[in-house]
Amino acid sequence: MTHPPDSSSEPQVPHPETPGQSLTPDATPLPAGALLPEDALLSEGPLPAGRLPAEPLPGGDRPPRRPAPLPPEARRTEGFRSDHADLDRLSTGALVQALADDQLQAVNAARDAAPALARAVTAALPRLERGGRLVYAGAGTSGRLGVLDATELTPTFSWPAERAVPLIAGGESAIRRAVEGAEDDREAGQRDVQAAGVGPDDVLIGVAASGTTPYVLGALAAARAAGALTISLSNNPGTPLLDAADCAVLLDTGPELISGSTRLKAGTAQKIALNTLSSALMVRLGKVYGNLMVDVRTSNIKLEGRALRLVMHAANASESQSRAALLEANGQVKVAVVALRLGVSVREAARRLDEAGGHARAALGEA
Repeated sequence: MTHPPDSSSEPQVPHPETPGQSLTPDATPLPAGALLPEDALLSEGPLPAGRLPAEPLPGGDRPPRRPAPLPPEARRTEGFRSDHADLDRLSTGALVQALADDQLQAVNAARDAAPALARAVTAALPRLERGGRLVYAGAGTSGRLGVLDATELTPTFSWPAERAVPLIAGGESAIRRAVEGAEDDREAGQRDVQAAGVGPDDVLIGVAASGTTPYVLGALAAARAAGALTISLSNNPGTPLLDAADCAVLLDTGPELISGSTRLKAGTAQKIALNTLSSALMVRLGKVYGNLMVDVRTSNIKLEGRALRLVMHAANASESQSRAALLEANGQVKVAVVALRLGVSVREAARRLDEAGGHARAALGEA
């Protein structure tokens, strides 16, 4: 005895046989990442079990299209960590320990990138010696880290503020609060670089954990077109940002402990790399004598005390001698040190430093 087909049974929906592969209604495979024809994406009859029926679109009688399968995610920073799948169940002590321990990978990534950072320093130095600027471009956490690095160069090394230019997707308001969608605007990155007047003597540092941020890619493209040196920092290998720059720096930190939260170790690695890059440049530009911060700007009581201790240490002078030299040198540590060490006037010390390109060691005849 035959039985009629069960009219309540649901049609079988074909599934891709391999990840990233879709099937047409006649089971012909499509290449990975390909989009299905519109008719194949429309809901035909009942949906599979467990799915809610499609609601008609406002103003139309056709149900919403089913999206094509999500292509495989190649960016390591978007990966998932199986070793801490129960992170939210840890005790507070264990949770804090896990988060702190994971930051060690940021240090290792920055150490692995040291040769690339050294090449970037070597390439950037001649442009800055000719009066060029450091320009930073980023979005979100990466953009804010660029703002931080640019801002700190002035009090630490007396680097002129106008020669450290941070560009962040969404503008200054994005420093404090997120500006949705700003990072996806490639043309905005190009416009910001053009508005900043970036030229051949400038150095643009593009920072993006993903390595695919359109705003940063646009900024990098505009800077290269203007003849500037371009440096890129990315936390994912094989990304467009690394391919687009003159000097590519990979900070391969891998998946985050909290999946996708690149403000964690990816951001830490970026901070280390930016610190390393800009500090090495300042050392090469004569902003440091030995390991002493002799170009510090004495803008508050703490820094005034630091300046005095630096002069006393570097010149092997008494507190009263150092105070007097600093006062006469208008708070310039390097000038006071050279004056005391050589036994010359502050004016003569400043002249010798100028002749030596600002390098204290050369002015002291120690080069």
